[in-house]
Order: sequence, then C-alpha cells, then structure tokens
Amino acid sequence: MEMSAFGTKLTNRSGILQLMDDLGKKGTEGLTMYGLGGGNPARIQEVEEMYRKEMETLLQNGDSFEQAIAHYDAPQGRMNFVHSIASSLSQEYGWDLGEENVAITNGSQSAMFYLFNLLSGTFTTDKGKEYKRTILFPLMPEYVGYADQGVESDTFVSVPSLCTYFDNHTFKYQIDFEKVSHYLDEHSRIGVDGMVGAMCISRPTNPSGNVLTDEEVMTLSTMAEAHHIPLIIDSAYGLPFPRIVFTENATPFWNENIILSMSLSKIGLPAIRTGIVVAKPEIIQALSNINAIAALASGSMGQVLAGPLFDNGTLIHFANKYVQPFYKKKSAQAQQYIQQEFAGKPYWYHVSEGAIFLWLYLPHLTIPTIQFYQKLKEKGVITVPGEYSFFGHEEQKKGHPYPHPHYDKCLRINYSGEDECVRKGIEIISKTYDEYRF
Repeated sequence: MEMSAFGTKLTNRSGILQLMDDLGKKGTEGLTMYGLGGGNPARIQEVEEMYRKEMETLLQNGDSFEQAIAHYDAPQGRMNFVHSIASSLSQEYGWDLGEENVAITNGSQSAMFYLFNLLSGTFTTDKGKEYKRTILFPLMPEYVGYADQGVESDTFVSVPSLCTYFDNHTFKYQIDFEKVSHYLDEHSRIGVDGMVGAMCISRPTNPSGNVLTDEEVMTLSTMAEAHHIPLIIDSAYGLPFPRIVFTENATPFWNENIILSMSLSKIGLPAIRTGIVVAKPEIIQALSNINAIAALASGSMGQVLAGPLFDNGTLIHFANKYVQPFYKKKSAQAQQYIQQEFAGKPYWYHVSEGAIFLWLYLPHLTIPTIQFYQKLKEKGVITVPGEYSFFGHEEQKKGHPYPHPHYDKCLRINYSGEDECVRKGIEIISKTYDEYRF
C-alpha cells in the first residue's frame, strides 16, 4: 500500500508507539513483567471513590446518564464543563477567563498535536512567499510523545540543557537562557525559514521530573511575548491539577500569551480522554474548528464526571490532599530503591521535583539505552529508553546523535506501580547494568 507523506510520517515506528505498545500488550508468556514504562497513573483509592460517587449520582438522577451519552457536545467542548473550568480557575487564581478561553480535546496528546501543527509548518507571507515556522523546545530532554507530532518534517527545534551535578548522585537540568535568547533573535523574521512560531515546555518536565520555577516560566513568557509568539505549557502532571509537584517555588501560571494544556488523565481518568486548553479566544476558536474536522466533538464522560468537582472545588482539593502526597511518598520510596541497588556503582538520577518518573543516567553504559531497554525487556522489565526524548537538533538532521552526553545513557522509570514491582524492576536494571558497563 502506498501512503502520502503525512501517512508515511505518522505510521513509522516511533518512541510513543513503542511506549504505548509496551503499556497495552501482554508480555512474554511465563515471564514475570515489571512495568516501569508508560505513563499510567497509580490507582488512588480516594480519587477512585470520588469518581464512583459522581457516577452513582449521575445514574440515580433521572435520565442524566442517558443524556450524557446520547448527544454530541460542541466542538469546543461540553459548554457547562467549559464554564466550570473558566469559573473555577478564575475564582481560584484570579485569572480573567470566560468560556471563550477554554477548549476540550480528546486528551492532551491530541491538544498538543493540534497546537504544534497550527503554529508550525508552512506559512505564506503577505507577498505570497512560502516559508517554514518551527516549535522551539528550550529544555531538552522532553516528552517522547512530542517528537513525531509534527506533520511536516524538521518543524521541531531544541536547545540542549545545561546540567548541574550534586553530591548525592542527583543532577538537575537547567535552561540555557543565553542560547535560547540567541536562537530566538536569529529566528524571528517573518518569511525566513526556521522562524520560531511558538515555544513549548512541559511542567513538570516529562521525562526528567524537572519543574521549572515561577521565575524561569516568567522569563520564558517574557521572551516569547517579546518575539510575538505564544508559550505553550503542558501541565498534564502539574499545576493546578493533578499537582504532582514537590517543590515550593512553582505555582499555577497563565496570561494571554500562554497556552496552558491540562488533562484529567493523571488525576484518575486516563481511559476517558479529556484534555483541557486555556488560551486566548483566537487559539480556542482555532482548536474548536480543528476538533470539528478531526473528531466532530470530544468525549463527554470525563467532562460529565469532573464538572461538578470543579464547581464545588473538590477536584483541586483532592489533588492537594491526596494526589500530591501519594506521589511524593512513592517518589521517595523509589529513590531509596535506586540508592540501595546502585550503591557503589556509577549512576545519577534527576532531582525528583514532580511527575511520576525518575530519570536514571548510567554514564558507564557500554550500549545505547535503546539496546539496553531490549535487554531489560527480555528479563521482564519495561522502561523507556532515553534517546526518544532528545530531538530537534541540527546535528540529528545530519545523521549524528543529539549533542548531549546523556543522549543514549538514560532510562525513564515510572515509579507509580506497586512498591515491590518497582523495587524488583530497579534491582534487575542494576544487575543488568553490571553486564553492560565498563
């Protein structure tokens, strides 16, 4: 079968396809599997009971359930849910939001696909000249699920991160603001190929668990505004919900130059795809128009269940009271497993500031992590190799590896599973590292 350029690009093997295949398919028969890959959140009893209560209320309230499943919503979303989001965030954080500032998509993955291809790719000047705009990622590594979302090739660019190492086998990535500023200055002219159309960060950063501070976000926002481009903040793990953030110097942040993407997945509803975008009206209208063509409308059930929880403040309250403490404890436990199993070996892991992953750096690994991942998989341990999280650099277009020393030496480990599963998986990773290190 012959396919278009679009079809070829989106049907090739990709990091996110590998990740989701590992997440959804059965492992080798007879082999105990330790699932430390994927992005499945943990099952938190209080959160599940919260949704069960909402579902029971829905089922007991006349034909409310039938009404929820029997009709399409508007392409923008279920309008009473849109109103709930705008009202809740305005009251909680003082943001000046109306219904025209909110759109709903089938998960944040869909939202980012729409946004990236809305703001990058081929553009035309007033004089009819075609040129290409790009999405700039100021901190790399970044989310594996972004890497292949551009419909057109070479529309993602990135700046390698700086890195600081600490005495306790931890390290932290930082934005190289000087290089980001220089890149923006050099790629800000309309009509010139490579002009930056938007910047994008995830907060917390997937895969590393890095959380950009309020000051860093403000700096990026100011830089973006100065170059007349939006700053996209993917907050699927972050603020204001599910609030899987362990630092004190991070608060919810939005202004009209920011496109804030959120999700109900990591606060207990991954199977009910519900993405939430907060942005200026022009962006919301564009997303609604795309949604009508690509999906007709977004799924209703997540909006039906969560709407009352925004109206009465329960969802954000539960994020603070149950979700954040749960994952903070799980992170501390997983770090302890790493420290125990890797004692005396050359290793580092990123400071755990948020999200549901630990980012393990194995500097003496003698094979790329894509191969190491396969060796682990043969032993029943599923992780995510780091190479897929480094993308968008000119050197890669020339056939060279990404120019960062961590490029093929890192694994993303999901610590949200049962403690013994996480412990045993980390133990196997450590022992396998012994087989493939100098």
